Amino acid sequence: MISQTAPLWKQILSQSITTPKSLSAFFEIDEPALQKVTARYPIRINPYYLGLIKKKDDPLYKQCIPDIREIKDKNGVDDPLNEEGLSPVSGLTHKYPDRVLFLISSRCAMYCRFCNRKRKVGRSSMVTEKSVKEGLSYIRSHKKIRDVLLSGGDPLLLENQSLHSVLAELRAMRHVEIIRIGTRVPCTLPQRITHHLVNMLKKFHPLYIHTHFNHPDEITPEAALACERLADAGIPMGCQIVLLKGVNDNLATMKNLVQKLLRIRVRPYYLFQADLTKGTSHFWTPISKGLEIISGLQGHTSGLCIPHFAIDLPGGGGKVPLLPKFIVGANKKSLVIKNYLGQEYRYPLYDI
Repeated sequence: MISQTAPLWKQILSQSITTPKSLSAFFEIDEPALQKVTARYPIRINPYYLGLIKKKDDPLYKQCIPDIREIKDKNGVDDPLNEEGLSPVSGLTHKYPDRVLFLISSRCAMYCRFCNRKRKVGRSSMVTEKSVKEGLSYIRSHKKIRDVLLSGGDPLLLENQSLHSVLAELRAMRHVEIIRIGTRVPCTLPQRITHHLVNMLKKFHPLYIHTHFNHPDEITPEAALACERLADAGIPMGCQIVLLKGVNDNLATMKNLVQKLLRIRVRPYYLFQADLTKGTSHFWTPISKGLEIISGLQGHTSGLCIPHFAIDLPGGGGKVPLLPKFIVGANKKSLVIKNYLGQEYRYPLYDI
């Protein structure tokens, strides 16, 4: 039991739904079917996020409520980005020459049903004291690593002291220039962003936060306050949105989302094509849908609102940005370029 004197975020987290039986008190569900799902892929929905759901099957419901299709899915693979194959030590992926992904937490404030690490998130074996120690040792001994992305699970669910310990060790490595934290806490449990946490984080600049909102209904006064505190501490924030069928795969929703993000000082950073993770194909959209959305945003809102549309290539090939086709013709003297209204303009090519 969590004491009533515990921080609010811990009290909220302690009241999370973690079984289909407890979920059935809120929604009409097929409890035996969902027990089969959660036996493989854990469930956690804290009361804050649960309270944002307006009705069954709405965009927020789809993101957090288990679905029988997760275990009937024959598409995709458990580890679509080959993180395990690119891990020289457990919990650390070294895909790019100068940066690493370092898992330091196995828990999230909510277990998203589309997660690309759903094969292991929520299991204590995902991150251990040994794996964190080995990860730090690996980074320390590889001087070409200048950028470390902390992830999990959610790093901000660690106790302040534990997170401080990892950050302090990384900042003591002179070759580590940038530390980034990937977290969905500002969206799913904004009460975690306390003054104490923020005051600790700002000691480790340059520090960046990649957060994750997928729908405008997730941008609440509580979420806005959390992001305001981080921004006031000088921590730049970017949002990594995942394109999800039935959640945000239309222009109106996406435009509303990116504009609301800027109002809370979060820069739309990436719009990701959903990873080809086993158990998630009911969320997948055609690539043309992402291109259509980016094209629809272009010129109809500020450039700051427009994220990079990208695919994280299967097998560990890395992120590749995709753009709508704006160049529609070319010859030796000029390009024919289509603008945001669909009008064509000729751009001259000079010998320079």
